[in-house]
Amino acid sequence: MSDPPVPQEITDVEALKLLAHPMRQQIERQLRDGPVNSASLARALGQSSGLTSYHLRQMAKHGFIEEVPELSRGRERWWRHVPADRRIPPYSRQTPEMRAAVEEMNRLDFADELEQFTRFQLERADLGEWANALAWSRSTIRLTLDELTEFFEEYVKLLYRYKRPEEETPPGARVVLARLLAFPAPASADDE
Repeated sequence: MSDPPVPQEITDVEALKLLAHPMRQQIERQLRDGPVNSASLARALGQSSGLTSYHLRQMAKHGFIEEVPELSRGRERWWRHVPADRRIPPYSRQTPEMRAAVEEMNRLDFADELEQFTRFQLERADLGEWANALAWSRSTIRLTLDELTEFFEEYVKLLYRYKRPEEETPPGARVVLARLLAFPAPASADDE
């Protein structure tokens, strides 16, 4: 298991806009499955290799991905995801332009999460024993802002306690999507 990396706050508006781009979010998801080149990525996404190559270079420019020199041959370049604990600045420190990019990124992320969960539900009958693998919790807790920050950091530590490189993954393990969403209830919910 691994220790959590040092958090990196993304303050560059261009980097945030890059993360809020639908094609680049698709590319990032593809890269989490392993290295790709622009041609294989283009086939997977139904795009031209020129377009995917452009997006790959932009993502590399901001450090989200990197070239894999040991796989590259001639003009064929391979790319991999750069793992990191990337964080968005708190709302109070975001400019209006940053907020717009973060809101778009969140909108796209939540749409993708809903689509993946819907696919899980549709494919569940074919998953065998993994059909039972839905860890779902819905709760309400009363926290101070400092406690919420601590709660989140403990969650990140828990994730990294179970993260391991692919070569250390035991037989029978699967990729499991883990998400945490915690936010203050609207004022009216506090009154209930």
